Amino acid sequence: MTQRNIAVGIDIGSTKIATTIGQLQENGIDIIGVGFAPSNGLRKGMVVDIEETVSSISASLEEAERMSGLPVTEAVVSIGGVHVQATASKGVIAISRQDGEITDNDTLRVLDAARAVSVPANRDILHAIPRNYTIDGQTVKDPVGMSGIRLEVDTQVISGANAAVKNLTKCLAQAGITVNDLVFTPLASAKSLLSKRQREIGVALVDIGGGTTSFAIYEEGDILHAGVLPIGATHITNDIAIGLRTTIDTAEIIKVKYGTATPLKFGPDEEIDLKKIDKNEEGKANLRYISEIIEARLNEILIMVRDELRKVGRDGMLPAGIILTGGGAKQAGIIELAKHTLRLPAQVGEVTQNVSGMVDNLNDPLYSASVGLMLWGLEAGNSNSAKRSKGLGLNLGSAYQKATGIIKHILP
Repeated sequence: MTQRNIAVGIDIGSTKIATTIGQLQENGIDIIGVGFAPSNGLRKGMVVDIEETVSSISASLEEAERMSGLPVTEAVVSIGGVHVQATASKGVIAISRQDGEITDNDTLRVLDAARAVSVPANRDILHAIPRNYTIDGQTVKDPVGMSGIRLEVDTQVISGANAAVKNLTKCLAQAGITVNDLVFTPLASAKSLLSKRQREIGVALVDIGGGTTSFAIYEEGDILHAGVLPIGATHITNDIAIGLRTTIDTAEIIKVKYGTATPLKFGPDEEIDLKKIDKNEEGKANLRYISEIIEARLNEILIMVRDELRKVGRDGMLPAGIILTGGGAKQAGIIELAKHTLRLPAQVGEVTQNVSGMVDNLNDPLYSASVGLMLWGLEAGNSNSAKRSKGLGLNLGSAYQKATGIIKHILP
């Protein structure tokens, strides 16, 4: 985009590709274009067919471009898949100034030291997110301006497989898109769905996609843990197809139209005629049995999330609870099941109210990541985004600086 107060977010998932174009206005952010296309060519978040993936990206872009009337040439893009890993890392440096005062340059150096963690040659670091700093043994949130001799930082380093990153960026290049930044999917969703208060008191964002489920756990404003689980909403459809011996398309319709994660909602004899869904199908299907299939698979996903919470000692210990998003979050009955399994408050996330425009479309969980990516692109104060953008030779000019004051009031 030529206008620097406009940003584009492209969420590339296993089953769908969503594009959001947003423009920074004086009173907030206006959504001027959205695009949606089925995702072909990806499996579990990783590119398996470049030609199909390029075609899907182009279809989503064309819809957003048509709606906004603007050509899209660069974007902030999501990356997910089972290849993405999160690990804790620590960086340590000596303060450079003789008077011991810590500068912005020192914080950049200590983050670089944390990024230098032993990462295999076949992996790329996507994010190095500072959790807290320590000056001569004292923990602080922002060390700039303070004095000391030794500066340490605890970070959450998120990395992805080099081949997966290259394949994704190649697909985007072939679709005519320059990648401003690659953002781990749940971090993008968190940008649009989580408030500052939720991040402070403790919250987990769970993004149930088609092929995978990704999550990010926050506490005291910082990311505590993140990762990807190899199960998603497509597995529910597959289970229904196997259980009812139907086609995948029929199983998807049954899941969306009749399915719920609450089997007791139906009587033991309630049935649907499969011929009404597909004339080639025969027989009837028991609705309680269908719901038991859905409940079992969703419960498996939630138990895996609970195991991840347990790893960081937050099982049943997050006051702001669980925020669900992604296509799988639209499944009827999921909130009650999440509350029961995780023993925490649960709700389906909604895009921040400070975003105006085509809000009716964007309240759909399918768009939460693409909106977050667009916000990521607009937020001038994000150090990781700014640093990566400078590395890509982008002009972080006066429009971004002018936007800083507005952004502080808009974003958590």
